[in-house]
Amino acid sequence: MPIYEYIAADPDQGCRMCRDGFELNRPFSRPPLEHCLFCKKPVRKLVSRINTPKLTKPLSVSDAKSAGFTVMKRRDKGVYEKL
Repeated sequence: MPIYEYIAADPDQGCRMCRDGFELNRPFSRPPLEHCLFCKKPVRKLVSRINTPKLTKPLSVSDAKSAGFTVMKRRDKGVYEKL
């Protein structure tokens, strides 16, 4: 299930929970939350950053092969050979 982040639409009127923001696990099939679960004030969904792996070095041919990829090298125009 994805994790969604919500924050109070008006931080001055929200409870401590929605004023600071909270995370909620919800299935894709459920509509976005419109009101805080505790104080029933309006909330809005935040756009979150996603976690992406960081590559510290370019992948080598041996790294790609060990990961199960087929490595091809361009030999001529439109002709590739398998390494």
